[in-house]
Amino acid sequence: MSGGGSEATPEPGGLRAALGGLTTRGRSFLAAGIAAAVCSYVLGQPDLLRVGLLLAALPLVCVVVLHRTRYRVAAGRTLSPARVPAAAESRVQLRMENVSRLPTGVLMLQDRVPYVLGPRPRFVLDRVEAGGHREVSYRVRSDLRGRYRLGPLQLRLSDPFGMCELTRSFSSSDTLTVVPRVEPLPAVRLAGETAGYGDGRQRSLALAGDDDVIPRDYRHGDDLRRIHWRSTARHGELMVRREEQPQKARCTVLLDTRDTAHPGNGPDSAFEWAVAAAASAAAHLLERGFSVRLLTDTGTSVPGPDGAGGGAGGTDSADAAGLLLDALAVVEHSDEEGLAAAYDVLRGGGEGLLVAFFGDLDEEQAAVAGQMRRRSGAAIAFVLDGDAWHRGPGGIRFATGQVPVAERLRLLRRAGWTALPVAPGDSLTDLWRTAADQAGAGERAGEGSGAAEDGASWTAAGERS
Repeated sequence: MSGGGSEATPEPGGLRAALGGLTTRGRSFLAAGIAAAVCSYVLGQPDLLRVGLLLAALPLVCVVVLHRTRYRVAAGRTLSPARVPAAAESRVQLRMENVSRLPTGVLMLQDRVPYVLGPRPRFVLDRVEAGGHREVSYRVRSDLRGRYRLGPLQLRLSDPFGMCELTRSFSSSDTLTVVPRVEPLPAVRLAGETAGYGDGRQRSLALAGDDDVIPRDYRHGDDLRRIHWRSTARHGELMVRREEQPQKARCTVLLDTRDTAHPGNGPDSAFEWAVAAAASAAAHLLERGFSVRLLTDTGTSVPGPDGAGGGAGGTDSADAAGLLLDALAVVEHSDEEGLAAAYDVLRGGGEGLLVAFFGDLDEEQAAVAGQMRRRSGAAIAFVLDGDAWHRGPGGIRFATGQVPVAERLRLLRRAGWTALPVAPGDSLTDLWRTAADQAGAGERAGEGSGAAEDGASWTAAGERS
């Protein structure tokens, strides 16, 4: 939830701007008064002049009184929630409070919202007593992810005769973040996935040998077999070895955002599918205890260059998931021509699991993706089937200029990837389960044939037409 509060201030321009706030009724009265005054001069009727002055004076007096009115009104806005998935609703609650000693007249509220969230909400509030408040609410919804500004709130004041309306604006605004929809994924074991403890290859040096042990004070109930006698002799009190700390398995989620690699636009486009899939994979792996980093083809990584992304089931994991979803909420197409920038980031190796969502690849970029696999433990790729996504109404296929998807999959699988094609309407849940099955089969095949010790998964499963 988020909220903001401020007092309303009049629009700049002074009395001249207030005259511009005359309503149709006020302008009609003013015009009738001037016309009556002119007629009285032409016809020589003094009584008609008095009527004309009365008609012209009424809207002018209303303008002066309304302009000099100093309502002190405070407003606050609350979003519940402030971060929602696409196509979900968020409730916006407005609270108006009269902090002056005078009651207000009829107030009309209008909140500024982007057009993708729906029409601008308007509310009419009756007289608000001194020190009183009113609360109103409305709902917003967007099928498009993004970050949207709500506000500032506008307040319209009118006189009892409806001659003039003045607008006063509040200064505060709030931000609604619409993140990609996260699809629950099955809890399957991926190739190269470890239990997450210190028996992996990246075991910390503090646990590597007796000289590197960091002891702590003995506590009641500690196993006597864990007493570290050298430290005990040095400190003069019982010291025990620290328990082996669980280690986070590392994972990089690579998202290809190249504009030339994703056909079409809109909520049902290939690019939006890839963004939602990357969000689902990142959230799922964070729940499984992975330290997740999001990487794009531009070389930009979230949460940072070190890729630290939170642990399993705790606050750190929830914060990391929120950070990744916020980044994916505003990710856009890039102007990159290739994947070289992402390859440079992955060149250091030690990435653990690599999950990539590629767009339409040509032969050169498929070769670059193949080199990425050599810098990671296990690698799973979901490759856009450009021919399928380029089909128009009636199944008409448009030329893409790219190599067939079967050839791209073959190149990636030869490099050690577990690669699957993505066609319109495919479910990420089914693809995720299929990828785990193929990766596991490739891992067992590699062990049986004396595969390299890095545990690379290789699969030659049949390609899908």
